[in-house]
Amino acid sequence: MSLVIQPIKAIPLIQPGDNLCQILFEALAREKIDLQDNDILVITQKIISKAEGRLVDITKVEPSDKAREIAAECQKDPRLVEVILSESKEVVRVAKGTLVVEHNLGFVCANAGVDHSNIDNTQSDEEIWYLKLPLNPDESARKIRSYFKERAGVNIGVIVIDSHGRAWREGIVGIMIGTAGVPALVDMRGQLDLFGEPLLITQIGAADELAAASSLVMGQANEHIPVVHVRGFPYPLSDETSLGDVLREKGKDLFR
Repeated sequence: MSLVIQPIKAIPLIQPGDNLCQILFEALAREKIDLQDNDILVITQKIISKAEGRLVDITKVEPSDKAREIAAECQKDPRLVEVILSESKEVVRVAKGTLVVEHNLGFVCANAGVDHSNIDNTQSDEEIWYLKLPLNPDESARKIRSYFKERAGVNIGVIVIDSHGRAWREGIVGIMIGTAGVPALVDMRGQLDLFGEPLLITQIGAADELAAASSLVMGQANEHIPVVHVRGFPYPLSDETSLGDVLREKGKDLFR
């Protein structure tokens, strides 16, 4: 079976408190997509964060002394830095224009995923809104998966994705930050290669690979495609998977 990634274009702008599950269900109906078992919905974190009310107006944030000190070093708004610190376990790197942290969820990224793009700041000249990542993207994905199981009777997978840079290459790529049903890792160790030799270390970041492919379809600017429907994913769904499966222990992180 071919892997098919189909954009869902019938989704309105999401507001805090919106019933995202129902909105997704109705959008799929408008697109005439009949979900089947093993289909996957890939959802950008922005619409989940918006629905969950993860917006913050930094004009109402009082920066701490630590935030002011770091802001002077990286030349960012101290109020923004305070929000980033509140979302972080540890500051990993600080340089001009750069603040890399370990997010509360456990992964390392720039600015703790706090983002200003595709946020409506046109309503007031006095407010400056940013969006934080969902508190628990795995749980957000599980709720959506359960909703479709109960309402449509289908066993689907759901992943929540975000765009991250990488320590060793230029350019951002889509990565999984929350999963329900979609295996974060597929362990190929022990399977044979083309010449009959057993694979020793190969573990496939399957959810991340799907996130990157889906991000190509979604776009990064004004495309307004926050969700894609996937059919033909080459690995079976799994109930025993989470973001934690792909998080490398700090002692094994050679780029820290």
